[in-house]
Amino acid sequence: MIIRPEMLAKIHITFKNGVLDPQGKAVHHALKDLGYDEVSGIQMGKYLEVRMEGVSREEAEPRVKEMCEKLFANTVIESYRFTLDS
Repeated sequence: MIIRPEMLAKIHITFKNGVLDPQGKAVHHALKDLGYDEVSGIQMGKYLEVRMEGVSREEAEPRVKEMCEKLFANTVIESYRFTLDS
């Protein structure tokens, strides 16, 4: 029996360039009000960690991509990237 180690997908999701980010804009204004004048912009996003068992790296990669495109990211307005750690 082959025991495969647990796989950890680290997923980052952000708005695509040109998409309005109202939360990022609000945080940017708040930082300016607090005196952080060096901040020129902020892009807010999501970070997810997905733990998977019993899959190889070759199996996990398309599965994570599918999860991102079907559920985690709105691919019309968001981009995603991920890494896999075992």
